[in-house]
Amino acid sequence: MVSEPLSSQAPTQYRAVHLIVYGMVQGVGFRYFTRTQAVRLGIAGWVRNRPDGTVEIWAEGPPDRLETLIKAVRRGPSYSRVDRVEVTWSSPKGHRGFYIRS
Repeated sequence: MVSEPLSSQAPTQYRAVHLIVYGMVQGVGFRYFTRTQAVRLGIAGWVRNRPDGTVEIWAEGPPDRLETLIKAVRRGPSYSRVDRVEVTWSSPKGHRGFYIRS
């Protein structure tokens, strides 16, 4: 799949999704995995570890690409274990690029 940059899409086609990922998701490359998937899909936003051991993700882009990211996050990288993912759909905030936050 070839991904178009978000700037080439009409803003009305954007959605945003906020994810909280539970399980063994810290110390296993989860943030780097998420960033790689998001960049490949042309999704903007960020990912970070939270003090409670979960991973938080904010992602913006076309709904079909966000669904693909959610599927990837539910699978996770090889050394992770995803127990559950909370998904909340929202309106995009206009992020550019995808970053790992601390």
